[in-house]
Formats: sequence, structure tokens, C-alpha cells
Amino acid sequence: MEVAVPRWSSSSVLVYAGGFTVLGSALGWLAWFSGRYGEAGYAAWALVVVALLDGTAFAFLRRGHRIAAGVFAFAGVVGFAAFIAALLTWFGWLGEHVSSLTFRGFDSGRLAVELLTLIAAAVSLRMFRHPLLMLPLALLSWVFVTDLVSGGGDWSAIVTFLAGLVFLASALGADAGPRRPYGFWLHVAAGLTIGASLLQFWHSGNVDWVIVCLGSLVYVRLAAALGRSSWAVLGTAGLLLASAHFSLEWTSIDVPFFGPAGHSSRGWVSPLVFAMTGLLLVALGFRLGRRERVVT
Repeated sequence: MEVAVPRWSSSSVLVYAGGFTVLGSALGWLAWFSGRYGEAGYAAWALVVVALLDGTAFAFLRRGHRIAAGVFAFAGVVGFAAFIAALLTWFGWLGEHVSSLTFRGFDSGRLAVELLTLIAAAVSLRMFRHPLLMLPLALLSWVFVTDLVSGGGDWSAIVTFLAGLVFLASALGADAGPRRPYGFWLHVAAGLTIGASLLQFWHSGNVDWVIVCLGSLVYVRLAAALGRSSWAVLGTAGLLLASAHFSLEWTSIDVPFFGPAGHSSRGWVSPLVFAMTGLLLVALGFRLGRRERVVT
């Protein structure tokens, strides 16, 4: 079976929107079940939700609706993670920090959830051949490896940066062959992990945010060189974050993450900073547009 290639169209937008709406509904049901039933009952209902999601995915696949099948298979992977977490909680094998977004050291139960869900994502990717399934596979790989060898802080950021380089190398390999559609989400994972790891180190002062600006321009340059717009989107996000820092710094407003500031206020600074950022983005867009026309 060849890789399914989603096309931007009204039908695909509706299919994706419908699939993610069903996923949100499934998560809502799981939240309701968890508050109404005990651990065993919640695990049983979570299994029912997974069966319904995966059953729908296979039904679409048999009828040749591969894009819809892949979207529901993605939802099934999310549901499977919830089921495994519920099952291990019922068995008493899961630590209390399984739902935390930060790494807290070795926990066999949490690692088991991550590894089993990673395997499920790999199996789903092999069966459905849908590029969207590369996203949970990549992110779960990062989470599992980082959780296994680090406990948070700078070391987790270093591991995350290395994982991003691996994702980038994998994305370039996919771009060069028949699995190019898989490369999109690998590029997204690479940009997110590399950028997030660098922000861990560079977010305290003006010099750090100047470096973030330069890194964002590198991201835009990568978008042009690699032909992957996800790098431009993430580069734009970096420039906007830096603009937020400087506008708060120069208007002397104290906001967490962006660093301390004073007590005065200059309300005209923020509009000016974001106006300049917007003009810079437009200029970068024109430059990339000219480059794309030359390549074409």
C-alpha cells in the first residue's frame, strides 16, 4: 500500500475537522467516565472508546476512504494511550505524575504507557500509511527517550535538541525518497523540539531574545532551502515571541517567562514593535516568493 497523500480541499478540511471533533468528543466521554466509574470500570469504558475509534478507522479503510481512516487511526492512538493509562492505574502500576507535561525522573509505569503507545502508533502507521500518524510516532519517541534518560531541566533540553536533530535527519531522508509525505510531520517535530530546547536556554534577557530572533531567521531560511513551510511558521512564532519580549521590556511591564521589567509604561512602544515585526515578515514573504518563482 502506497502512502496516503492528503490534498488541501474542502472535503479534506471537513474530514479532518470531523475526525478531530470526534476525538474531542471521545476525550470528553473519557473524562466523564473517569469521574463516574471506578478504576476498573473506567478502563473497560476506555477500551470501548478505543474499539469504536479503531473500528471506524478500519471501516473507512475497507471502503477506500484512506484519509478519513488515517484521521480516525490517529484518534485511536490517543484513545489507546488513555486506555493503557487507565489499565495500569487499575493495576496500581502507574505513578502519580503520569499526566504531567514535565519530566520527573524514572517511572516504570509512565514509561510503559509511553512505550506501548509508541508501539501502537508505529503499528497504525504501518497499517494505514497516513502521514498524520507520523506526528504521534515522532513526539512519543521524543517523550520516551527524554523521559528515560533525563529528569527535567537543562539535561532534558539537551536531549530534546539531539532528538530534534535526529528528526531533521529523518525528515531529509524521507524527502529524498518515495516517503516524502511522511517528511512533513518529521519537519514539524524537528522544528518544535529544536526550538523548544533552545528557548529553554535563551529566554532570560535582551541578548537571549536577540539570539531567538536570529534563530527565527534561520528557520525562515530553512523553509526556503528545504521547501517546507512549517519552518517558516515556527520562525514566525519565534519572531512574535521575541517581539512580545521587547515590547514588554521597553514598556516596562513585568510578565513571567519574558523576564523582569521596571514600573513605568510607554504604551506606544508595543504597537511600534509589532508593526516593525509585521513589516519584516512581509519582506521575508516577498523574498521567499521571489525565490520560489525562480525555482519554478
